[in-house]
Amino acid sequence: MATLAVVLLPACVFGQDARAVIDAAAKAMGTTGLSAITYAGTAAQGNFGQSRTISFGLASTSIRSYARTIDFTVPASRAVGEAIPPAARGAPPPPARAYEQTIAADSPWDQQYSIWVTPWGFLRGAAANHATLRTKKVGDVSYKTLTWSPPQKAPSGLPYSIVGYVGPANTVDRVETWVEHPIFGDMHVEIAYNDYRDFGGVKSPTRIAQREMGMETFVAVIGAVFANPPNLAQLMAASPAGGGAPAPARAGGPPAPLPPAASEKLADGVYRIGGGYISVAVEFKDYVVVLEGGQSEARGLAVIAETKRLFPTKRIKYVVNTHPHFDHAAGLAPFVAEGATILEDDRSRYFVEASFGSPRTLVGDVLAKSKKKPKVEGVLEKLVLQDEMRTLELHHVKDLEHSDAMLIAYLPREKILFTADFNVPPPGQPVSPSIATLIANVERLQLDFDRHVTVHPPNPDRPLTKADLMALVKEAK
Repeated sequence: MATLAVVLLPACVFGQDARAVIDAAAKAMGTTGLSAITYAGTAAQGNFGQSRTISFGLASTSIRSYARTIDFTVPASRAVGEAIPPAARGAPPPPARAYEQTIAADSPWDQQYSIWVTPWGFLRGAAANHATLRTKKVGDVSYKTLTWSPPQKAPSGLPYSIVGYVGPANTVDRVETWVEHPIFGDMHVEIAYNDYRDFGGVKSPTRIAQREMGMETFVAVIGAVFANPPNLAQLMAASPAGGGAPAPARAGGPPAPLPPAASEKLADGVYRIGGGYISVAVEFKDYVVVLEGGQSEARGLAVIAETKRLFPTKRIKYVVNTHPHFDHAAGLAPFVAEGATILEDDRSRYFVEASFGSPRTLVGDVLAKSKKKPKVEGVLEKLVLQDEMRTLELHHVKDLEHSDAMLIAYLPREKILFTADFNVPPPGQPVSPSIATLIANVERLQLDFDRHVTVHPPNPDRPLTKADLMALVKEAK
């Protein structure tokens, strides 16, 4: 009994110290009795995973009249404003459009966490979830760090962890956490809160800066804050027309069900695999190459299964990632687990290699279970895979606004061109300027093709030819 008391006493005292820090911060920030809050100003959201350059130097969407309301009792969140997407190089700024992001009570944790990493949500969560206390010095500042875990568990079954840094003024100056991501694995998220001001008894940062994997993905300058707004129901009500979009999922939550992967023969040893983002399986003498891994782990697994059905005695040696945008790279993890080498534009090779080589303790996917490290080869301008059975060319696309790390694939004997994100628009919709860029590259490379296979199939789905592509250029003019 005496030994047990000696062991438990420090933990008990430490818990009391954590409660004291929480209470002091709540008093200093005026959060006692705070159940909802609205903060407003201007903001910018980095186009994380969709920028022309995939890592640092993200393009950003400006958000005018930004206002976010959080109801901690639900919990739920709604942010509104006017969004101005980034302009293409040399083009005028696009018109503003309605911006709306909502997080509901039943949203998965990879969305819900954004409520609990706010200064007020963090203190509320720390008080309810048995926070522990440590001290940490960052630069010249000594912080009291509170760590707590929500009731939700990661897909791997492990708990999430949220760490808040309480500064000398008893304000929450920084919060960090980790959430699962199909590319980054344990994605590090950190938010800095600076320049606190008093707004009617509640203190709020006037500057917010969020980084994900070190990349700045959201900033805001706050000029107005309202505690427990009386028109809360109105502020939380979604727009009648459903303007804007729900908060983007980072990785978790149940994926949308996909149709089963089904293949069709394009030529001997060449198959188009449908049912989601289009992939192509290409047979060589001793191995198979898959063009495009798909938009999710489920899709990647389905493409692998169909490829093995088509070529049961041959290994998948390579998977070609057309470009590193997250919706195209999210299906690569199963191929890494399979032992395949990723062929990537050299401009994004390091990004892909480092991302899939990061710890994956939260994801619980096939790559995490395999414990394999990625093998990535970069394509500078051109790479040719060739044996006595087949020739496959990979080419870098120059001067493309959409991505600076885009590859297209070409089968010279079969006269098949494979591309991603050079989409055929629905009838009546404008043609993307990227189509002209594709044609310029095809002509520069002198690619003689008859058929054009696209990752995003046309609607309705149908075979595409060179004539279809050239017609789009004429239509754009």
